[in-house]
Amino acid sequence: MLENIKWLGHDTFKIIGEKIIYTDPFQIKKPDKADIILITHEHYDHFSPDDIKKLLTPDTIIVLPKDCSGKIRAKEIIVKPGDKITVEGIEIEVVPSYNTNKKFHPKEKGWVGYIFKIMGKRIYIAGDTDYIPEMKTFKDIDIALLPVSGTYVMTAEEAVQAAIDIKPKIAIPMHYGSIVGSENDAHYFAEKLKGKIDVVILKPEE
Repeated sequence: MLENIKWLGHDTFKIIGEKIIYTDPFQIKKPDKADIILITHEHYDHFSPDDIKKLLTPDTIIVLPKDCSGKIRAKEIIVKPGDKITVEGIEIEVVPSYNTNKKFHPKEKGWVGYIFKIMGKRIYIAGDTDYIPEMKTFKDIDIALLPVSGTYVMTAEEAVQAAIDIKPKIAIPMHYGSIVGSENDAHYFAEKLKGKIDVVILKPEE
């Protein structure tokens, strides 16, 4: 399954399965076609209309929080934490994503992460979040895509605690290397989880 997950930097993943799913497209270098685009929140490095347009087809469906809606001419599904939907045969759970000890991503905004099932695997994309209590309730996660850079999201140390709560089969660090954070954060995360959870550090695709 890992060969089907392409990290394009920051929070942007291309996941290839029954459908082509993109998460938070940002700094897309070449046009492509997405079946489903998952948007976690409205900040420019997660909700970038110019980048989204590079992936749109007449059939692309964008799943997004309410404050992102109506800004792009496309098929939209507006979601909030707690929602469960099926899009083009893909099961998607919408989960909370927020800060607990900083002000950038307030819980009351209703911004989100997603757990979606593709190729028989449950993948969690966290969005911009701190280590939050809801993570203990996420079940049967095969692959967790977790921010590790601190400043706007949880630190690598906090991400280690999140991974231990979520218990994925594989954890992949993200949200470093472009705006904040460095590969050192990813390596720290991997080192601290050694013997507990398999960590795969992906190289950004060109």
